[in-house]
Order: sequence, then C-alpha cells, then structure tokens
Amino acid sequence: MVQRSSPARERRLARLGENIRKWRQLQGMSASEMSRRAHITRDTLRKIENGTGSPRIDSLIAVITVLGFADHFIASADPFTTDAGRSLALDRAHVKS
Repeated sequence: MVQRSSPARERRLARLGENIRKWRQLQGMSASEMSRRAHITRDTLRKIENGTGSPRIDSLIAVITVLGFADHFIASADPFTTDAGRSLALDRAHVKS
C-alpha cells in the first residue's frame, strides 16, 4: 500500500471529520443514529469523524447525504465554479484552437 500521509493531509482530514461531527451534533443526532441512517458501522463513522483510517468514498457520501449537504459538497468540486477552474478551461480551449 502506498503511504499518502502528510501533515497537511492529516489536518484536512481531521478538519473535515470535525466539521462532520459538528453537523451531526447540531442536528441532535447520536453517532448510533447516524450510523444506522447512513448504513455504515459505528467504527466507520468514528474514523470519518476522527479523520483516520481509509473509509470508502460511498461511506462518506452516505454520511453527508444524511446530514443534508451532499449536493453542496459535490458541487464544490466542480471546476467551473471556481476562477481557477474556469481559467484552466479557457487556457485548454485556446491551446486546442
């Protein structure tokens, strides 16, 4: 297995997990309830919320779907919603012309 750990990656995973935990708590949902609704194990949720391990992406999507922000999360990865992404698209279009 390839080691992909770095301090920056670990900080991002921890921050994402912390934010997911905050969303769950703000909605008054226990970890057990979240696990049940997302159809994942309690251990998988713990790893997501702690930013540890390697949960499957479908587990992460299940959790953020239950929390109600999956569409926003996915849309935030759309390159055309950022100046940098639009700029790269324009640059590529000019190269092909």
